[in-house]
Amino acid sequence: MKRLFWLSVGAGAGVYATHRVKRKVERFARTWSPEGVAVRAVGAGQGAGRRLRYFASDVRTEMQAREAELREAIEIDQAPPELEGPRRRRVLKARYTIIDDDKDGH
Repeated sequence: MKRLFWLSVGAGAGVYATHRVKRKVERFARTWSPEGVAVRAVGAGQGAGRRLRYFASDVRTEMQAREAELREAIEIDQAPPELEGPRRRRVLKARYTIIDDDKDGH
């Protein structure tokens, strides 16, 4: 009786282990089949596209914030400075930089 019990336990464990191994092998084969590889590639491509859109959005946001900081630092959005004294000066409108006429040869 004792031998029959252990024979049954061994046979049951063998059937269970065989079933588990078979499922893992089938899953592995399905994953690496051409269809499985294609499905994974499409999923990875879609995920990469989504991450790239998020990255571009973050870059635009930070770029606008940095541009605002730079504009504030160089005071580009303010009115050009008033001309002073008898010397004639030019104001470049793009950056409001004052250039003395005698320095640039004009």
